[in-house]
Amino acid sequence: MAQLFSRAASARLNWLLLTIFVFIPVVSSAAWWALYHSPLRTRRNIPVEQPIPFSHKHHAGELAIDCRYCHSTVDRSAFAGMPPIETCMSCHSQIWKTAAVLEPVRAAASTGIVLPWVRVNDLPAYTYFNHSAHVNHGVDCSTCHGHVEEMETVSRAVPFDMRWCLACHRRQREAARLTDCVTCHR
Repeated sequence: MAQLFSRAASARLNWLLLTIFVFIPVVSSAAWWALYHSPLRTRRNIPVEQPIPFSHKHHAGELAIDCRYCHSTVDRSAFAGMPPIETCMSCHSQIWKTAAVLEPVRAAASTGIVLPWVRVNDLPAYTYFNHSAHVNHGVDCSTCHGHVEEMETVSRAVPFDMRWCLACHRRQREAARLTDCVTCHR
């Protein structure tokens, strides 16, 4: 029987099949993985603009104001809380009280309007996260929120997906188990 395809045609067919069944799946998987972990999905390290310019670097870093001063419900409720305007005015009625940049704060204080702060670390609606359980068990704010005291404009520091949360819990469980082993042999 005569050869149906030439050797060159067979080689091209082999390359075509190799491309379809190997290269395309590998490249598309790599592209999907890169997109899945990119800031487009995780929104990591993308500064979030607020209704007024607020510098965590200045307040938490330079002035060393504790996170719980503004986010006062973090140790007793599921939600850390956005600071009420009275918290801002407790200082800014005394200092920088005529600064133009703080006019929206003064206006909100005099009218009772709530400033529309934009949440940076927003979790999916199907998740339940309790700040107080984490804070009261010694989890530092920077574990999840990064070094906010170094951020001029706050951005999301971690991906906040289930894999990240589970990895943290596994590390904590392993650390607790190691501590138990060390203390039980004394």
